[in-house]
Amino acid sequence: MDIKTLPRMIDLSCVKANSSFEEMNKMIDLAKKYKFICCFSMPYYTEWLIDQLKDTPDTIVGGAVGFPHGNELTELKVMSAREQKALGCKEIDMVQNITALKNGDYGVVAKDIAAVKSVIGDTPLKVILEVSYLTDDEICRGAEIAVKNGANFVKTGTGWGDKPTTVRHIDLIRQTIGNSAKIKAAGGVRDLATMLAMIDAGCSRFGIGVNSTVKILREAGIWQD
Repeated sequence: MDIKTLPRMIDLSCVKANSSFEEMNKMIDLAKKYKFICCFSMPYYTEWLIDQLKDTPDTIVGGAVGFPHGNELTELKVMSAREQKALGCKEIDMVQNITALKNGDYGVVAKDIAAVKSVIGDTPLKVILEVSYLTDDEICRGAEIAVKNGANFVKTGTGWGDKPTTVRHIDLIRQTIGNSAKIKAAGGVRDLATMLAMIDAGCSRFGIGVNSTVKILREAGIWQD
C-alpha cells in the first residue's frame, strides 16, 4: 500500500464525553488539510460538524449511535440513527447491546442491529462490539450477529473501553466473518506500527483520536508543519 493513502482509512474521532470545541476545530482543520475519509463526534456536535465540513467533499461525517454502552432502548437507537442520517451523516456507527450479548440474549442483540439498519437503508452501518469487555467467544458471536443483521463493518470499540484493541482482536474477527464485512479498529490505535499490523491482519478502517492521528502522520512522514 501507499503510505500516503493512510488518511483515507482513518475516521477522525472526537467522541469522548469531554471533547471540546478546541479539539473539534483541530479535527476539522486536519480533515480539510489531509482529506481524512470521515469525521465523528457525539450527537451534540453533529449538525454543527456537518455544517463546518459542507465545503469539504472528500470528508464525510458519521453518526454515533448508542455511545458508549449500547444498552438503551432500541427505539432510541432507531430515532438517533434516523435523525442523524436526516442531518446528513453518511455512515452510522452503533454500539451493540453489550449487556444483552454477555447475558446470551442474542435475539435482542440481533433485533437491535436489524432495526437500526432498517431505517438507514444503504447507509453503511458499523456495529461496535467493544471487545475490551468481551471474551473471545463473545467477540465471535457478536461479530456473527452483526454481519447477519446488516453490518457493513464490524468495529472493535468506541474508544471508551478500559483496554485497547489489539491485532489479535482483528485476527479473531476476520477468522469469524471472513470477507462478509469489513473491519474497523478503534480504541488504542496510537502508532503507525500498530495500524500497519492491523492492516496486514485484515482491517480496512480505523477510528483514531486527533492527537494519536497527528503522531501517526508524523511517523508516516505525511505530517506537514
